[in-house]
Amino acid sequence: MSDLLRNIIRFAVFILVQVYILNKMPHLHRFITPYIYFLFILWLPFTISRFGLLVIGFVTGLTLDYFTMTPGLHAAACTLIAYVRPFVINVLTPKDSSEFNYREPSPKAMQWTPYAVYVFVLTLLHHGYMVFLEWLDVGNFLDFIIKVIATTGISLLLIFMVELLFPRQLKFRTNTA
Repeated sequence: MSDLLRNIIRFAVFILVQVYILNKMPHLHRFITPYIYFLFILWLPFTISRFGLLVIGFVTGLTLDYFTMTPGLHAAACTLIAYVRPFVINVLTPKDSSEFNYREPSPKAMQWTPYAVYVFVLTLLHHGYMVFLEWLDVGNFLDFIIKVIATTGISLLLIFMVELLFPRQLKFRTNTA
């Protein structure tokens, strides 16, 4: 299966799961809102250009905004993590390219600890920014902090469950110069 087709299927699956399962679940608490759709951006191949990442991040967020009737909330958060993603990857991946030859981020490609840091940083950034944009409307600072921590925690739990239950078949990058 080509990378383009695989990523289109991932996009559709993550958006549909978010819209028709996670958003329809009764909330456990007013502070806990599970989000997993942005994992699509985290799983994109390393070779996508920064502009491509920004466009994909914006379209992903805008698609969820369409379904949830939130004007630009998810689009802003997804565009932010699409912008920051290359910086985080550059910090966490080895500089020696002979040790690192996978096409996309995963626990197998990056090892579990750097991958967990990668997912944690981008999840915290996504949820922090999104909750901050919601908080600007009305709220107090303690509610903001609690919601960011609770939403990040439940989303990390879901992400690592997906990683363990549905391992991905990874392809190597070719060394053609």
